[in-house]
Amino acid sequence: MKQTRDSIKDIWGERTPYYGNWPVRVDAKVDVEPERWVQSACVLCSNGCGMDIGVKDGRIVGVRGRATDPVNHGRLGPKGLHGWMANNSRDRLTQPMIRKGDELVAVSWDEAMNFIVQKSKDLIKEHTALSIGFYTSGQLFLEEYYTLGVIGKAGLGTPHMDGNTRLCTATAAAALKESFGSDGQPGSYTDLDYAATILHCGHNIASQQTVLWMRILDRLAGPNPPKLIVIDPRDTFTAQKATVHLAPRIGTNMAVMNGLLNLIIQANAINEAYINAHTIGFEELKHTVSTYTPEKVEAISGVPAGKLQEAADILCKTDTLVSTVLQGFYQSMQATAASVQVNNIHLIRGLIGRDGCGIYQMNGQPTAQNTRETGADGDLPGFRNWGNEEHIKELAQLWNVEPAVIPHWSPPTHAMQIWRYAETGSLKMLWISATNPAVSLPQLERIRKILDQKNLFKVVQDAFMTETAQYADVILPAAIWGEKTGTYTNVDRTVHISHKAVEPPGEARADLDIFLDYAQRMDFQDKDGAPLIKWRTPEEAFEAWKKCASGRPCDYTGLSYAKLSLHDGIQWPCNEQHPEGTKHLYKEGIFNTGITYCETYGHDLDTGAANTQDQYKLFDPKGKAILKGTDYQPPHEQPDEEYPFMLTTGRLVYHFHTRTKTGRSKELNDAAPDAFVQMSEADASKNGFSEGDMVEIISRWGKAIQPVKIGGVLPGELFIPFHYGYWDDPDRVRAANELTITEWDPISKQPHFKHTAVKVRKYEQGILDKAATLIKDVKDSFNS
Repeated sequence: MKQTRDSIKDIWGERTPYYGNWPVRVDAKVDVEPERWVQSACVLCSNGCGMDIGVKDGRIVGVRGRATDPVNHGRLGPKGLHGWMANNSRDRLTQPMIRKGDELVAVSWDEAMNFIVQKSKDLIKEHTALSIGFYTSGQLFLEEYYTLGVIGKAGLGTPHMDGNTRLCTATAAAALKESFGSDGQPGSYTDLDYAATILHCGHNIASQQTVLWMRILDRLAGPNPPKLIVIDPRDTFTAQKATVHLAPRIGTNMAVMNGLLNLIIQANAINEAYINAHTIGFEELKHTVSTYTPEKVEAISGVPAGKLQEAADILCKTDTLVSTVLQGFYQSMQATAASVQVNNIHLIRGLIGRDGCGIYQMNGQPTAQNTRETGADGDLPGFRNWGNEEHIKELAQLWNVEPAVIPHWSPPTHAMQIWRYAETGSLKMLWISATNPAVSLPQLERIRKILDQKNLFKVVQDAFMTETAQYADVILPAAIWGEKTGTYTNVDRTVHISHKAVEPPGEARADLDIFLDYAQRMDFQDKDGAPLIKWRTPEEAFEAWKKCASGRPCDYTGLSYAKLSLHDGIQWPCNEQHPEGTKHLYKEGIFNTGITYCETYGHDLDTGAANTQDQYKLFDPKGKAILKGTDYQPPHEQPDEEYPFMLTTGRLVYHFHTRTKTGRSKELNDAAPDAFVQMSEADASKNGFSEGDMVEIISRWGKAIQPVKIGGVLPGELFIPFHYGYWDDPDRVRAANELTITEWDPISKQPHFKHTAVKVRKYEQGILDKAATLIKDVKDSFNS
């Protein structure tokens, strides 16, 4: 077995100190020497690292980083180096199945697809296409998302399309739209090579984007190391490297951000010329944050006034700044409002649109950016505006359908509302692809009841028998990464191509082929009677997408399969004006906020109420960025005498999503085989808990049983990783989302996974001994 390092023990590898030009280091892991290497990129976090897939005898046998890729310069993290083993797992789904009685029975593709099509037609005839919804993923490819988006929006005409990206990346898009007029990260990963200061907001980058953290570690080890400010209630790997660590109470991010902005403004560290020339709304923002003194922020958040001042002093003096934001902000109270304040810091200091000045409103999944670009979720393709009739007409002309076919009479249905419609019975068919809501959605007891409804027809398209697939009426076996060709885009707008390396197992098919088959059998037509979907291959789908993206912020017209295959990742917009891609957006201080071009007319940060086009006309920014602020609001559910702890959830460095892939890699699974509840030393001592004790965590919504892990969190707070479900451990209630609340941000509609009031008590050991034996049997069987 050849590997350049043991990435399980040595997560980030050796240091290559630098400033300005990140050195190459190629990481690799192969079981046997490959016969050939196939160009690809990693799909196990949102970083988008370039890699090659090693193939021998028709099987994936390893991976290596691409030395010339601008995203990773050859490096790979533990998930990237080990996750490919899931492709070779013996429990892959290989045949379509239909539920007959209480059994899922293997059938042919024709029988499965004809069944789905007949059900679709029957529902449309009796209840219209509004009875059909799609719940997808951040794991498919651009070509698949675009095809699905056209099927839903122009073929069926249903607004009920969203996915698990609502759980991880919706606030990223919302925050960018509110400030800059459209989605799209302003900066580039290369900004880390020069930044004097790095600000991490609710983002444990060391565990979530391991290769990006390698880049930062190498800067910290080199000349001119950056100062690091970390906002996170937990003592994470990232926080341990911080120059200043601000540890606010769970749910108080907004107060901290208002306090930082106030101190910057009071110190007169603002760029007045930039504010006047390129923004609107400064006076209102200044007024809003003016009362958030360090003392007030300390009273709300627990962050010491001196610490807040120390962080603000760094932000006042720095001449370059990179900020990253992730789930600690996105899945918490006032998610969009707090994330917008990160944008505001850059805008009032004029730190945007140049080297060393990047904002990464991060994604949680590797292809989440593509769902937002192509319209497979609640967005319109090409970052078009649901409220702009001209944008609807553009799409109608492109697809050759009547504008009325495209649902735009009200805001698109977000994921949490889709599940509510399924619960109430107005949604009668739900097509779930490449995701596992039976573990990842909040309040799981409720989700199981929805999935168990007999009047809800469930299609599950996946590679494994997940907790969700067990409820399916039809299962479609899907090919995954390495078994199909397509493109995908990471956080800093870098587009990679991934070529098919091996055949999928059994009868499994690429998601694109499944969607095309459905469209053909449904006989979706344009207004001239020709097929609505006019492409049959991934490359043809990509070329169709380029027409849709032309002239929009995410312009792909300068890209092609040939170009992407000859080069490493290229950043959009890539077009005639920018044939080699674009490192920075908004270099001239001109933003996508013009009334005819913007993706949204904005929202009220408190209520989520959307502005109309007429309302937007009253303050049309005409290309200026929008500064928005609001006051802090406490989480709606607070600890009390009965439920004295505040629970937050999150990720671990070795796992992705619900472990559907990473749990099938022996090395990754052995590194983190089980969930736990993290508790402060003070709380453990007070309650008589020791390391490893099994405890029952109970909320108003459910319960879970976990071993105790002591240290790393504030008193009164608990942490549970959300990855763990039941496919490999059916005998213990352990999923974190058994406990979480059904509540979401008013703008992004992203659920509040980060704060739930709970209580903790010791668990009966005798029952656990029996469960432990069963669990060991399951794991022994899996490892064999």
